Amino acid sequence: MKVTLQNLTKIFPGRGRKNPQPVRAVNSFTLEIPDGKLVGLLGPSGCGKSTMLNLLSGLLEPTEGRIFFGDDDVTGLPAEHRGVGLVFQNYALYPHLTVEQNITFPLENLRGKDRLTKAQMAEKARQAASLVQIQHLMERKPGELSGGQQQRVAIARALVKMPRILLLDEPLSNLDARLRLQTREEIRRIQKQTGITTVFVTHDQEEAMSICDLILVMKEGDLQQMGHPQQVYDDPANLFVAKFLGTPPINTFTGTVRSGGLYLGQQRVLEVGEVPEGDVEVAIRPESFVPEETGPLTCGLDRVEVMGRDVSALCRHGSFTGETFRIIIDADDRQKLTGSTVNFRLKPNKVFLFRRDTGERIRF
Repeated sequence: MKVTLQNLTKIFPGRGRKNPQPVRAVNSFTLEIPDGKLVGLLGPSGCGKSTMLNLLSGLLEPTEGRIFFGDDDVTGLPAEHRGVGLVFQNYALYPHLTVEQNITFPLENLRGKDRLTKAQMAEKARQAASLVQIQHLMERKPGELSGGQQQRVAIARALVKMPRILLLDEPLSNLDARLRLQTREEIRRIQKQTGITTVFVTHDQEEAMSICDLILVMKEGDLQQMGHPQQVYDDPANLFVAKFLGTPPINTFTGTVRSGGLYLGQQRVLEVGEVPEGDVEVAIRPESFVPEETGPLTCGLDRVEVMGRDVSALCRHGSFTGETFRIIIDADDRQKLTGSTVNFRLKPNKVFLFRRDTGERIRF
């Protein structure tokens, strides 16, 4: 099911004397989510991603704009009639019901021609449980399940009606690191198997980049960039996106463009062609640094950390905006990181320039 948003806006009124100004949680979103894709809404806390999910589900009414599921305008349609499956952060399972009863609960409210017999509900619950691989847990209650198993029950309950759209609101945040990895792979498998258009809200960029077909990066209610995860990582639209995506995070320097060259301090580190001269913000991915004896960028070396196939090093430079920055190199180049200083050349496709005042991308 394709989802189309037209100038979608949500404004919350001010609250009391301390917060009298209205809050624009979602600001004029116009975009199309393709049919059958897994889309990640990504951004820091307070950026509006959960508000966006609640607008799609019908739990909130937009201040302005329209929402379409396929060709159907669902803007004024109540949540229960939108055909949406919603999985909450805290799972929201009924503790006194068994797994089977939790899964079949949405089916018990069907009326008219959609009403099902007990046998039909049991079969649909079995199919949904099998999809998330918990069919052997049907007689247990939520208190007898692990966090990951409870999460699967919540997903099965959302899928049992085969919704038009599946919405996941930070579904992995309550799980430990190993279980998060396993469960996100399961979510991707389930989405591929069902083909249901899915919107996945998270503040964890690694989660979004690992399983999503598309990501939408948000900041303070505004859409910053939309695209394939690797494309957004390789070609950030602005400084916010460049800083938000990447582990370790991108390194930012103050630089200057003179005579077609990029300078960090007094070192001409890269040729940038016809970029207008002046001060710029420079963002360099940790994997951009290649140690070379004659490299144009000289950095102080604090320490080296060996991490299996890769080597991480903490370095210093007068133009860096903090104290130390982290680089990542291949373990085969470990012997080149010796002494108190190291020379590097930079991979041009991993270096980005931005305007100091606006953070707007400067391409070269």
